[in-house]
Amino acid sequence: MTKGKRTKKGEEAGGGIEGIFRGLSDLVERLSDLAEKGEQLSKSGEFQWEGGKKEGKGIFGFSVKVGLGGEEVEVRPFGNIGKDKATGKSVVREIREPLVDVFEEEDHVLIVAEMPGIEAEDVQLDLVDDVLTLSAQRGNKKYRKEILLPGTFRKDQISVSCKHGIVEIKCGKH
Repeated sequence: MTKGKRTKKGEEAGGGIEGIFRGLSDLVERLSDLAEKGEQLSKSGEFQWEGGKKEGKGIFGFSVKVGLGGEEVEVRPFGNIGKDKATGKSVVREIREPLVDVFEEEDHVLIVAEMPGIEAEDVQLDLVDDVLTLSAQRGNKKYRKEILLPGTFRKDQISVSCKHGIVEIKCGKH
């Protein structure tokens, strides 16, 4: 059985397949507006299922960022739904992939990740060359994301802060 979640507009977010199709229809309408204005669109939802030996919760979402004039389009998925590489079928994973933005500033790179329910002490970072692996766990909330950095950084020049589930990681430039 699928169960939707009401949004502020009174629309059902999630709601299984119906919610996905409703969201895709809205996306198609709004993408042309984004291309003209150079804006960003983000959608997410969740569904629950029962039956068999397992019960669970699927969380899915995506962010579409369009540059001015529609020249640069970036689609970034997040959540715990993905494809099994071996079978090609959709699977619900235990670990969620957070929505992450990377901003290159003059003296540092700022990484902002949305990880509801996480505190700064829950965050673990692993840096290998120019790949930063961000992971966190608190209770049943688990997150993991590999981030390609715009250069190499030293681990002693990386700091982490977190407020209300928004994790900020600053990587100082040499």
